[in-house]
Amino acid sequence: MMLELTCEARPGRLEFHDFSPAKEDFRAALLAGLTAEAKAIPCRFLYDAHGSALFDRICELPEYYPTRTELGILRAVAPLIAARVGPGARMIELGGVNSLKARILLDALDWPAAYIPVDISREHLRASAQAVHAEHPGLSVLAVCAYYTQPFALPDAPGDGMRLGFFPGSTIGNLGPDEAAAFLASWAQRLGPGAAMVVGVDLQKDAAILEPAYDDAAGVTAAFSKNLLARANRDLGADFDLDAFAHRARYDAGRGRIEIHLRSLRAQTARVGEAAIDFLEGECVHVEDSCKYTLDGFRALARAAGFRPAAVWTDPAQLFSVHYLETAEA
Repeated sequence: MMLELTCEARPGRLEFHDFSPAKEDFRAALLAGLTAEAKAIPCRFLYDAHGSALFDRICELPEYYPTRTELGILRAVAPLIAARVGPGARMIELGGVNSLKARILLDALDWPAAYIPVDISREHLRASAQAVHAEHPGLSVLAVCAYYTQPFALPDAPGDGMRLGFFPGSTIGNLGPDEAAAFLASWAQRLGPGAAMVVGVDLQKDAAILEPAYDDAAGVTAAFSKNLLARANRDLGADFDLDAFAHRARYDAGRGRIEIHLRSLRAQTARVGEAAIDFLEGECVHVEDSCKYTLDGFRALARAAGFRPAAVWTDPAQLFSVHYLETAEA
């Protein structure tokens, strides 16, 4: 379904394409995950309107270094990226619910033709698309509400400049290495020959830096994780007691990833409609992983997926990295 957002004639189009699944998909995924032997809820369901607002707050926390570090890198290297991309680019942002980083590139690019943000958080995406279009009225903003890891149709974008994928925030870390390789390979094909992709990648470092970033003193990340249960209560009529679960984030250095769980503080039973879900005291529900990479490790992953690593930039402390990947020429 496609809904037109704009009512006044402008050179650039403003469109909203809605391919998001219905609530029943959340119910099915929740029940499947919580009745499995190892309980888990897919992390994509974190990002309803309330969850997206919480994540915006996380990005401003003093412990959460990735956002401000990546922003600093992008501000420094945006002109270099623009020089590589050339005029009339069509930029596709995966996870485009917060357009702050995209705006840095859009401001640097030479007359970009289209911006296609893709995200599952419908209302946040709509507001972000409207804001970008207001700032760039000559730019076609074609927002797509969909899971970017699943098949969906890209809208026809004007222009014939380079296709530029943009995947910031180290969101690729939410995928395991095999999933990340398959995801990159699929986008190398979708972007096509002579295209590029800019990917933000968090780097491996000491747990003393990583763990507070995912378990802050103010408890915002805990509220973000618990929003999965709060969302079930709001949308599905479930009766989870949020105070009976604790957020836990631990860094597994051997696997190079932060592992986030909700731990049941007591034996309890929660209901989702007619279904009853039993929890043992201390039983954990897997919420999310955030994989961290070395520079060489991610570049090898990108090569295996069909990209050519053309450039990489980091901050002075090497906390974070921004990679410029190219697809093969036609």
